[in-house]
Amino acid sequence: MTATSQDKPTPVAAILFIFASGLLFSFLDSSAKYLVLSGMDAVFVSWCRFAGHAVLVFIMFRGWSNFSIFKTRSLPLQIVRGVFLFGSTIFNFLALRQLQLAETMSIAFFAPMIITALAGPLLGEWAGWRRWMAVLVGLLGVLVITRPGFGSFSLGHLCALASAVSYSLYVLMTRKMSVKESTESLIFYSAMAPMVLMAPALPYTVSAPPHAWAWVLLASLGIFGGVGHYFIILAYRRATVTALAPYPYLQIVWMILLGWLVFQQLPDLWTVAGAGIIALSGLYIVRREHVLRVQNRAALLAETEELAKKR
Repeated sequence: MTATSQDKPTPVAAILFIFASGLLFSFLDSSAKYLVLSGMDAVFVSWCRFAGHAVLVFIMFRGWSNFSIFKTRSLPLQIVRGVFLFGSTIFNFLALRQLQLAETMSIAFFAPMIITALAGPLLGEWAGWRRWMAVLVGLLGVLVITRPGFGSFSLGHLCALASAVSYSLYVLMTRKMSVKESTESLIFYSAMAPMVLMAPALPYTVSAPPHAWAWVLLASLGIFGGVGHYFIILAYRRATVTALAPYPYLQIVWMILLGWLVFQQLPDLWTVAGAGIIALSGLYIVRREHVLRVQNRAALLAETEELAKKR
């Protein structure tokens, strides 16, 4: 009896790609926080992140000869998807101005619950009561972190939540469009669309980095973001979403370390407790979806066998 893909151990390469992507995204957030706190406009920093991303993707996929990165079935949908990714980035950068790295990342982990809630009305993928309970538990984790009504909730928390919602809509559109659009075009337009749409705001937001190190960080944003997204694609080509589900939550470790090393900040117990609640809720949702997929496959196999017997 051969092992199924679910019985096989998760490839080490896939785990390493997830680790590397989380580390790169942590570098992206900490660099953006450093630049924004140094006085640079968050909109301009976001534009530089997407401009660097677009240039990097163009070079990686040899855009001068590989025209598949430009081919798309629906340019309007590509633009809307890019706008959602931009919203996720700009709101996150604004949140980082006020919140610790660990706080923004903990709230960002609420995205899987938002995706579960929105997948029904937007994609027709309705969740059962167990997953809805997990969504409510995840919301409880967010409330533990933000503590509205206790003097803790701020504009930064609101921006972090807006970032999670924007990212969730970006993921839902990616899921819907990935069936018809190429990987190259999805990566390219997700950077190109916000870069072009934000261009009119550049004259009002452009600002020179205050010193040489800031120039290095600004130039690195596109590399951190572009390579990080590429590593995620490489990881999920080697392993299933279920197999890799626990590993992205380890990004909170990188964020805590960078917050301590760069900004001398450590999360309080409320943030740690809320992050743990959100992580457990997200893992339960992924596990529940895996169980449902296995049950559906088993039911389909049984139905096929019954039809074969009747022939």
